[in-house]
Amino acid sequence: MIGGSGGATRRPSAASRTRGDPSSSAPDPDARRAAAAAAARRSGRGDHGPLRVMAVSARTLLLLGIASVALLSVAFLAYTGGWWQAEAESEGAAALRRMARSVTPLDAPRMMDLPQFQGDHKESLYWGTYRPNVYLGIRARTPLSLIAGLMWIGVKNGQYFIRHVCQDSDELSKYGWADHNGRDYGRQELTDHDLHLTTSFLKEKGDGSGYGGDWAVRLDAKNEGSSLSEAQESTTHLFFYIADEAGKLITMGSHEPPSRGPVLLASGSHEEIGDWELYLRSEDNLEIHRAGFQTISMHNLSDLVQHALVTNARQSGNLNLPDMTEDSSNAMIYQVSIKLPAKIDMVFLSGAGSKNPMTAERVNRLTGPMLSTRLESKQKDFEERYDQIFNVNNKIVSKELSVGRAALSSLLGGIGYFYGQSKIALPKGFSQKNGDKYIPYWPAALYTAVPSRSFFPRGFLWDEGFHQLVIWRWDAHISMDIIGHWLDLINADGWIPREQILGAEALSKVPEEFVLQYPSNGNPPTLFLALRDLASGIHAHQFSDEEAEKISTFLKRAYVRLNSWFQWFNSTQSGNMKGRFFGMEETI
Repeated sequence: MIGGSGGATRRPSAASRTRGDPSSSAPDPDARRAAAAAAARRSGRGDHGPLRVMAVSARTLLLLGIASVALLSVAFLAYTGGWWQAEAESEGAAALRRMARSVTPLDAPRMMDLPQFQGDHKESLYWGTYRPNVYLGIRARTPLSLIAGLMWIGVKNGQYFIRHVCQDSDELSKYGWADHNGRDYGRQELTDHDLHLTTSFLKEKGDGSGYGGDWAVRLDAKNEGSSLSEAQESTTHLFFYIADEAGKLITMGSHEPPSRGPVLLASGSHEEIGDWELYLRSEDNLEIHRAGFQTISMHNLSDLVQHALVTNARQSGNLNLPDMTEDSSNAMIYQVSIKLPAKIDMVFLSGAGSKNPMTAERVNRLTGPMLSTRLESKQKDFEERYDQIFNVNNKIVSKELSVGRAALSSLLGGIGYFYGQSKIALPKGFSQKNGDKYIPYWPAALYTAVPSRSFFPRGFLWDEGFHQLVIWRWDAHISMDIIGHWLDLINADGWIPREQILGAEALSKVPEEFVLQYPSNGNPPTLFLALRDLASGIHAHQFSDEEAEKISTFLKRAYVRLNSWFQWFNSTQSGNMKGRFFGMEETI
């Protein structure tokens, strides 16, 4: 306790100050009383009078009273001061305990550890267009992945701009997936003024493939709005890149001028897929320039490209990459300059090797005419499945049908994979020693659809329940995978951070003031809508026996987490009426 009795004992009493004052000329009153008592005993006279405990003078009584009040005041202040500090310490400790719980996972079996999410299911979803924040981005569902993507040079008001990250300021008249099955096929159309790009994605697991299989991207570029002669005179610059988030070396391929056969662009190794190779094949005349960078920042690759182009243009007068690589480069950019129209096929082989006798056959299967055949077959399968699942009949006109397919495809093509740590806001008045106003959530992965590729290319808890009302009808296994990832984010209190900003790419799209997540804030538990539908579908025999068994197993595993989530709502978000809740949108 602060200022307790120890301080009072050091304070001298009024009587002691009087007795200890050598300058005092007044006789000691105690000595006078002793002398008077002795005289009375000697004379035999003495008035007994009232019984006295202490015989003191008025001055002594006054001094003793003042001292008593002072001692009581000191004791009171010491007591109340100690209580205040203890209460403050208690409140602070309680706040710290709450914060520790807010970043502690719920003690329950993880959803993603279920056997149904392992094996073939996990491998079949390994590669995908899981970077919805860019116009075309490919990655694997692993924390440190190889990533690939597309850039191009666009023209606006007579100036050149790098197109890479989805943003409305680019003023593309159209971009989005026209077809996408969520697994191994997608077709996207982009229109940037006179440039029309169709990007197609195809994945397959063939003989000799490594983990996750092989994939191909077709870039089909045309000129719209300009005359044929104008299009043939102009050059379009496309950039395709591959980078390793783990920082591992990527080896540059052949520097020979491209022929009509496949050209090895890059190769490397990854611990999950083994050796890999990237090939380019085109029947059109094209020019290739290269640049290699050593970087850990994958969210600003377009800045590296722009800087390299500007620097080389000032030195050589050409708008080309410099055909140079930094030591230990883990990001390779390939500039493909073409006259329109043109088609380019990019092929990624996992578990590859130039000496592998299957390499040439695998490249051939995923390029040229064979790729065209596979893409056409996948498109037909997608359209037929869409018609079957959503009960499309002849009354729906072609334009309405295209809108419906595009809506589903944009949802499935917008599914992303993210890995990182959310930032959880500390209570007011608290900060870390380094000044941070947050503590990190545990490292976690999230496989999820996103509300918007340009504005919100990240997971939103509120939105995800509505996304799953559509996705489970298309692919219940993907839907359960997504919901399972979300439920694994529940903390010890039953809270889920409502906005998931995981990794540098996701952070790059969010203003700093909106990054922190507050444990007092919740979003409506819309995931229950999809879970209700899945449970009802079992009773309505909407699923095969195998699917029904997996859904039932999933729901049983989810119960503990859902109950904890409900209890959090019930204790923190309850409304004025029984059974009603509110979403707390304000920070504390």
